[in-house]
Order: sequence, then structure tokens, then C-alpha cells
Amino acid sequence: MSETPAVVSPPSAPTWKHRLRRWLVRFAVVYLGVCIVLMFLENTMVYHPYKDTDSWQPPPPGLTVEDVWVETPDGTHIHGWYFPKEGATGALLYCHGNAGNLSHRGPAVPELMNVLGESVLLFDYPGYGKSAGKPSEAGCYAAGDAVYDWLTQTKKVPGEQIILFGKSLGGGIATDLAVRRPHRALVLVKAFTSIPDMAQSQFPFLPARWLVRNKFDNLEKIARCPKPVAVAAGDCDTLIPWWMGEKLYAAAPEPKWFYRMAGCGHNDGFPPEFLPGLAEFLKHSAPCKLVSR
Repeated sequence: MSETPAVVSPPSAPTWKHRLRRWLVRFAVVYLGVCIVLMFLENTMVYHPYKDTDSWQPPPPGLTVEDVWVETPDGTHIHGWYFPKEGATGALLYCHGNAGNLSHRGPAVPELMNVLGESVLLFDYPGYGKSAGKPSEAGCYAAGDAVYDWLTQTKKVPGEQIILFGKSLGGGIATDLAVRRPHRALVLVKAFTSIPDMAQSQFPFLPARWLVRNKFDNLEKIARCPKPVAVAAGDCDTLIPWWMGEKLYAAAPEPKWFYRMAGCGHNDGFPPEFLPGLAEFLKHSAPCKLVSR
């Protein structure tokens, strides 16, 4: 007697709810993975140091330059270049951007000295140029403090006659110094409001501002700056949005000055009118004894 074979029903096709749930799970896994990768890569995106063995340029010809070596509290050796100007009563402390090293900023020094009439100190953050260590927010602040102390203690430059000049990432170091140390003025060129704002601007589809550990919160600090503030922003800057410069300027207390770098991208040089305009602002916003020669 033969048995009747069992009838096996074909598997039912997944419903649209099952397919949607499957795609949502896949999307969540990928999304979380991207967030984790960006968290691990944060420092490589914020800091782009060039060691002196990678790329190094000689100082600008015709200028006296001193090699500066200082040490941060954790023992990290920081290197700088000091360009003294005869007859200067103060100095400009130049905090550079996140890429390269101090030698790449050398070409800007002669114009800074000639127009502003002050000595100039360039320095590298940990891991940049000849400086030891690895870059970090705390390490950058410590380097800024160390070279500031060298200016005031070794060169005897009064703190009230130091111009804190920060470009791009350097704006974070200059602004941090400005809320803690005596100075003549704070100058920010193509600087951002904060790293969380930058992260959110570059990755708008992620909760980027909550993922970063570096802060450099210039917007919060600039309102506490007790001295004149100058802000310059490039209206063709595709890296640091124009609105960040406007927000920094709006938050800064008086006296303050805003300069629109028309047609300038992030890596373009200073427009011809910028430094003379800055010199005029400094002249009229500082006490007379600081601008006398």
C-alpha cells in the first residue's frame, strides 16, 4: 500500500514590513560603523603635521632668526622661530593652521613685521616640524603657554604688548591664550567657531558634533576676551564656512573689527588691504603707550 506524499507549501514571500525591517537593520549597522570609524579617525582629520624630515623650508632671507626651544609641563620639547625687529616694543605670537609646520609660514613674516612693526614668533605644536610629541588639543594649548612664557620671561616682552594671531586651527590656541593671558589684541584669520561645529558642517548626516573629543570652542571663549578683537574671514572659503567668522565677530566684545577677504579661499594669502587695515585698527583701539615708537 503506497503512502500519499506530503504536500509542502512553498515558503511565503517576505512582506514589505519584513523587507523594511531588514533594510533598517542594515542601515543602522552601516551608520553606526561610519560613526565609529570617524571617531577613530578624528585626530587624523583635525591635525595634519609635517615633520621637518618630511618638508622644511629655510627662513625668509634678509631677516635675523633665532631658534627657540621650550618645554611644556609634561616634558615635550617645542620648537619655534623668533624674528626680532629692531625698535619694536612688542611681538606677534603666530599660531598657525593644522597642516604643515612653522617653516611654511615663513614667507608671511616679512610683511607682518613691516606693516605691524613688531617682532614675530612662530612655533610648532607637538608632532609638527621639529617639535616632539603628538598633537592634541591640550598639547597645543600647552605649547602656546610655553612660547608665551618664553616671550615674556626670556625676551621680557610685556604681555600687554603681545598680539595673539591665530589662523585656522591656530585660532583655537590664540583664543585660549586670550582669555587667560595679558595681551594687546586677538587676531583671528579664517578661524572656526568650534570643532563640533566644523564636524557637523562637514558631516551633516551624522550626529558629528557629539562624536568629537577635540573642542577648541572659540565661540564660547571669545565673548570673554578683554582686549580688542579682529576677525577676518574668506568669502570663498570652502573649508571653514563664512558664517563662522560672522558668528565669532558677533560674539566678540568691543572694540572689534571685521574684515571680509573678498574672493579668498582657505589657503589663499592675505589680501593687500588686510594688514594695513589691521594696523589701523590696532593703532586706534589700543592705549597710546602701546603704539608709540
